[in-house]
Amino acid sequence: FVHFGEMKFPEKNKTIYSCNEGNFSLWDEPIQKATEMFKSASPKPYSARYVGSMVSDVHRTILYGGVFYYPADKKATKGKLRVLYEGFPMALITEQAGGIANTGLFNGKIGRIMDVIPDNIHDRCPIIMGCKRDVDKVLSFYGTS
Repeated sequence: FVHFGEMKFPEKNKTIYSCNEGNFSLWDEPIQKATEMFKSASPKPYSARYVGSMVSDVHRTILYGGVFYYPADKKATKGKLRVLYEGFPMALITEQAGGIANTGLFNGKIGRIMDVIPDNIHDRCPIIMGCKRDVDKVLSFYGTS
């Protein structure tokens, strides 16, 4: 059993981004631009780390900093992760650790995952969560932060 004590984002976050880049061509332009910015950041590009398990990816993001995102795309316009049992629990943990959990542009607005009101038990939403620095960078491509 490993215990980290109180889970908080570090004061100095590492430069890590975590997403499934196999869907890059299907994402909206702001998410594509954010991804390109992470890959070409100066003086050193962000490191790409994607396990494919949201819990593992978000756990690493909280421990070391950075951002995890699974945005909506042209095939899954509402995103792929389920609000009630993926989005809400991980958003709550992320926010309690001092991070931000946002949907990006979803249903015509940008907002917190915790503010999404699902209509059905299996409703989905896009996910952008991590340290404030990096989530704000992603959201800035939508013209807000």
